[in-house]
Amino acid sequence: MNQAFVYDAVRTPFGKFGSGLAGVRPDDLAAHVVRESVRRAPALDVERIDEVVFGNANGAGEENRNVARMATLLAGLPVSIPGTTVNRLCGSSLDAAIIASRQINAGDAELMLVGGAESMSRAPWVLPKTSKPYPAGDMTLASTTLGWRLVNPAMPAEWTVSLGEATERLREKYGITRERQDEFAAASHNLAAAAWDEGFYDNLVTQVPGTELVRDEGIRAGSTAEKLAGLKTVFRPESSGPDGGTVTAGNASPLSDGASAAWIGSEAASGLLGLEPLARIAGRGAHGNDPQFFGFAPVEAANKALAKAGISWEQVGAVELNEAFAAQSLACIDAWGIDPAIVNRHGGAIAMGHPLGASGTRILGTLARSLQASGQRWGVAAICIGVGQGLAVVLENVTTGVKG
Repeated sequence: MNQAFVYDAVRTPFGKFGSGLAGVRPDDLAAHVVRESVRRAPALDVERIDEVVFGNANGAGEENRNVARMATLLAGLPVSIPGTTVNRLCGSSLDAAIIASRQINAGDAELMLVGGAESMSRAPWVLPKTSKPYPAGDMTLASTTLGWRLVNPAMPAEWTVSLGEATERLREKYGITRERQDEFAAASHNLAAAAWDEGFYDNLVTQVPGTELVRDEGIRAGSTAEKLAGLKTVFRPESSGPDGGTVTAGNASPLSDGASAAWIGSEAASGLLGLEPLARIAGRGAHGNDPQFFGFAPVEAANKALAKAGISWEQVGAVELNEAFAAQSLACIDAWGIDPAIVNRHGGAIAMGHPLGASGTRILGTLARSLQASGQRWGVAAICIGVGQGLAVVLENVTTGVKG
């Protein structure tokens, strides 16, 4: 079996809802990271790209009609390069990387460009079609920005609660306090701010032409748990009782815009790109559970990926866990029994943002560069997915100076 490697990764800064990137179409965000990926590969003959696979969660607006293909065409790549779009909601671009790695393993491809894009600012409202012509009553528009919409009445009600209410149920089940959530969220902001200041993201992020945004827009340096404790709960009323709310805008990831991309290739792809590999994709895992406990699904997904890689949690030196909510992140960390200090050393989605289709390749690229910087050998990228799924990938550092 051929081995699959991560060679490079790049993303846009992540913009706040309605702010720094809101004026940019999602297909243009995707096209930008495609162009930038090509620019960063000094030996690349673009005709040698076997396929482009991009993730996107909403697919209801300007990114429709296969954003991977649209981005490839908009970026000026040859029309002969095929593209396909994956929708596994928040895990879409990590799924794109998994799909590409399998094609490399099978020998069906040598070089794949993967990524994802999402503009939650530009996600449209939709109007359902009527079952009969000429209805006399009013119709209601549904937002496609986030969460359930146009719900099938056959779905059990407990499955279709909001993502925030689902997180409240998850933290009740696993005993995650408001204090721990706020502490985790404050750390996310401060770690992200420090990483930017130290230059960690300089080689991972590219400014979008025509915009002024050069850093992730949502980061609040100097955040403290005490400041976050003053925010009101969103999904349940706040009270001292067991049914009181704990999830706030401060300990949840924000609505965001952005795009990300990565080169996935065989060993021979090094010569095609003119780049040395960063990490080998050593294990993959997917798992499903009850939709209302979607935030816990990365636990078993990562365990499966580790088993396929043939290693244990004791050998893992770095984890990139997408922070949909502080409560679900803490529940996963507790279940794995790992040192929280190895998780999201450079900040996470609570601070930087979570443009759904772009987050999977964001954590994959961050993990590869984090392993390179630290010299740790093994890392895990994991993400929770709405409607009760999780994905995970194990990376093995193959750069020089690997520890162990």
